[in-house]
Amino acid sequence: MARYRGPKEKLERRIGVKLSLKGERSLSPKAAMVRRPYPPGMHGNKRLRRLSEYGTQLKTKQKVRYIYRLMEKKFRRYVDEAMKSRSETAELLVRSLEQRLDNIIYRSGIAQSRDQARQIVNHGHILVNGKKVSIPSYQVKKGDIISIRPGSQKTKFFSTLVPDWIEKISCPSWMNVDTKSQKATITGVPNLEESGLEQNDLKTIVEFYSR
Repeated sequence: MARYRGPKEKLERRIGVKLSLKGERSLSPKAAMVRRPYPPGMHGNKRLRRLSEYGTQLKTKQKVRYIYRLMEKKFRRYVDEAMKSRSETAELLVRSLEQRLDNIIYRSGIAQSRDQARQIVNHGHILVNGKKVSIPSYQVKKGDIISIRPGSQKTKFFSTLVPDWIEKISCPSWMNVDTKSQKATITGVPNLEESGLEQNDLKTIVEFYSR
């Protein structure tokens, strides 16, 4: 499965916005966006040129794609499916992104980043309704129960680190997280307000792919 393996903080500097790609480090003074809040490269700290309309749309698209850690082909598929639907395009796109299993693991506090969440799912540590699912893009739905495989709960990662993370998380209203059993139940449908995305950004993305 293709995925970006380069420096994550360089992506944040390129976009100019913190994307929380490195968990707690993204919130610390050591974060690259704090130490070097300008684009990477030898000319990065010089005055930037004004972006064209296309450049602005491209940057916005890349920002959302980086947040959910998706390759272009997969991200475009989500956008195309949302545009084909008769429903509200922005809302449908948000649902497709937020209902990914790796995103659920991140939102529930079991992982500190979506990259870490994807690895956890890939390695077969996660159960959906009691059955192992190792596909990060798996779309969960209302009523699904996401839990950690019993054998994995005994490892140091899940017995020591995860309990501390999951206690600190503030999950969205459409999820219910049991911190003791480390289970997440999908109780509703993801919405734009709690996704952290902007309506204008999603509108810009649709315009970009409508060219």
